[in-house]
Amino acid sequence: MILVTGATGLVGSHILFKLLAEGQQVRALFRAGSDLERVKRVFGYYAPEPEKLFDKIEWYEADILDPADLGGALKNIKRVYHCAALISFDPKDKNRLYLTNVIGTQNVVNFCIHYGVEKICYVSSIAALGDGTHQQVMDEETEWDENTQSAYAVTKYGAEKEIWRGAQEGVQVVIVNPGIIIGPGFWHSGSGALFKMVAKKPKWYPPGGSGVVTINDVTTSMIGLMNSDITGERFILVNQNMTYKEIFSAIAREYNMSAPKKALKKWHLRLLLPLDWLHARLYNKARKITSDNIKGLSNIKTYNGQKIEKHLPFSYELMAQAIYFGCNKYKAEYPDKFL
Repeated sequence: MILVTGATGLVGSHILFKLLAEGQQVRALFRAGSDLERVKRVFGYYAPEPEKLFDKIEWYEADILDPADLGGALKNIKRVYHCAALISFDPKDKNRLYLTNVIGTQNVVNFCIHYGVEKICYVSSIAALGDGTHQQVMDEETEWDENTQSAYAVTKYGAEKEIWRGAQEGVQVVIVNPGIIIGPGFWHSGSGALFKMVAKKPKWYPPGGSGVVTINDVTTSMIGLMNSDITGERFILVNQNMTYKEIFSAIAREYNMSAPKKALKKWHLRLLLPLDWLHARLYNKARKITSDNIKGLSNIKTYNGQKIEKHLPFSYELMAQAIYFGCNKYKAEYPDKFL
């Protein structure tokens, strides 16, 4: 039996689909109030009868922060895909980030050790890598400097340390560090919001750039690593390095829209910082522009994702195909935005 945490998220729902399509027995962790129908909708992107696969899932309601509930989820489990995480760059979420990403992972690892789970695949992030200088190519050996990192990055790095602790206790572990994941179905958060953002025909684009990877490459790599004898390794998953201008332009092209032509300057973003703070305070909304956001959107970081290709019979798919696929799914779900 395989356990998937964070099963209702982008990576979790896609890994569920692939495992079920292979005929695996899967237990999926979800929290009260999670949108299970969205998982079924994701299945529908790839299968003509998604209900048949969806009905094979053994759903288990538990929060990774509640050991009393979580313990039962790990019984009789041989492998764990730990995808549950909180992604936020809002300063008010600092404590929640630590609890979910570090303490939650600590709880998962503790029960893996207790119940003799054979192997864990942890979905980390390129945010948990060291902060390379401008245009420096970063890899799995880049030096970590906590003083230059966002709270999100620090907690993902802390979660990785919990995974390595599990390795010291006899659990086989692999860690993947994906870049910006391009995939469909989660249009209002994370990287999925890029499809929504470009559909609004923005005139401006962020000046920075980062590594990108398709959701199919992420899940294929994860399953390949779990089915291999590889353990005690981490792998950057980056298909190619793209500027935000290139990402926005590629999506706009599939929408048959004009791409944004003007680059935001860092000082533009800094001018918006107090206005965003005031808006969030007055309307009790999440912050959209923070110091960490500005840093991430302004800098260009490049990553070397070739290690995975040397360890598995694997090659990255074309990014253009994933963008085309995601754009078409977004247009199908929101046709009124393209009239």
